[in-house]
Amino acid sequence: MLREDIIIHIFSGWRSFLRKCLFRVLRVGPIPSHIAVIMDGNRRYAKKKKIDDMTGYDAGALALLHLIIYCMELGVKYVTAYAFSIDNFRRNPEEVQKIMDLTMESVMLLTWISKLRSVRVHFAGNLQLLSADIQDAAKRLMESTAGYKNFVLTICICYTCSDEILHAVEESCKEKWDDRIGIMGYDKGNDYERLIKVVDIEKHMYMAIAPDPDILIRTGGEYRLSNFLVWQSSCCHLSSLGTVWPEFGVFHLVWVVLDFQQNYRYLAKKKLQL
Repeated sequence: MLREDIIIHIFSGWRSFLRKCLFRVLRVGPIPSHIAVIMDGNRRYAKKKKIDDMTGYDAGALALLHLIIYCMELGVKYVTAYAFSIDNFRRNPEEVQKIMDLTMESVMLLTWISKLRSVRVHFAGNLQLLSADIQDAAKRLMESTAGYKNFVLTICICYTCSDEILHAVEESCKEKWDDRIGIMGYDKGNDYERLIKVVDIEKHMYMAIAPDPDILIRTGGEYRLSNFLVWQSSCCHLSSLGTVWPEFGVFHLVWVVLDFQQNYRYLAKKKLQL
């Protein structure tokens, strides 16, 4: 079955009806605005199923499509997925190339989904590290969906938070320099005026398009952020699941959101203290 046919199947039928009933009950409590996910466990899934690694990655891509649909139905406005770290370039070149091929296929599919459901698609990361054809396809998709506001999907590719912060600082310095303000600050009475402020850095972050995540999910039983949204996750609900990413389903999402709802008052209080 083609992925387009699978997506249409997910949106229709009795399973869709049951999900919508379940989500209606879930919406009695607070619903997260932004869910971010570290999609860990594709290769372990492949090993478990005795299939090749790329089939495991393909299953992971399909799990992400399911998550996007579930979040649309639930009322989540932003979804961010950690697709490929800059550090992943250290892997076997053949594996990296196959992942890039899958990325290109995914861009084509996201183009179709964005038209079907008015999804804004954003790619966050050092896109200059991608091949020219993927860069062009990603830029065309971002430009063509820039006007959509109902749902925003961010794919973090060639991304680490360290690189994101470095990029933001460099852009902030360049902006001040271009404005002929300088970057070292000046003495304002007895106080030292900071010419580069947190707000300057945040507006140049790759993730400036979305608010800080309310929930950050990591599958595969790991408890590390792996240099993903470190700047943005100081007050978000962290959820580590033992299941590998391709096996992530609707009931995992429901469990995570229920856990978020139980901790909502505490998290909201912490945000107000910032």
